Amino acid sequence: MTEHKRLFNLLTILGPTASGKTRLAVPLAERLCGEIISADSRQVFRGMDIGSGKDLHEYGQVPYHLIDILDAGEEFSVFAFQRLFLEACHDITARRRLPILCGGSGMYLDAALRGYR
Repeated sequence: MTEHKRLFNLLTILGPTASGKTRLAVPLAERLCGEIISADSRQVFRGMDIGSGKDLHEYGQVPYHLIDILDAGEEFSVFAFQRLFLEACHDITARRRLPILCGGSGMYLDAALRGYR
C-alpha cells in the first residue's frame, strides 16, 4: 500500500456538465475563503463557452483557475493539468485560502486527487 502525504486541504466537487457544480462551489468559496480550480478538459480553452458549461458570470468575485488559459488548437495534456493544478493549490494555500477543485473530467480529477507519474 502506498502512503500518501497530505500536501494541503482540498474541497472537491465532482459531477457531469450542467449538474450545478459551479452553483454549489461559488457560495462555498465565498463562505470558506476559497478559490475554484476547474477540472474540465474543455473549459481550459478560450472560446469554448457553449457546450462546456462555462458560466463565468456565476463566479462573481470568486477567483478561479485553469479556465480560459489556452487558445483552441493548443495541446494540453493531463500531465500539464496536474502541474498547473498543483501550482494553483500551492499558490492558493500560500495565501491561506482554500482550494476548491470543481469539475467532471475524470482523468483530470484522477490526476489531481491521486497523482500521475
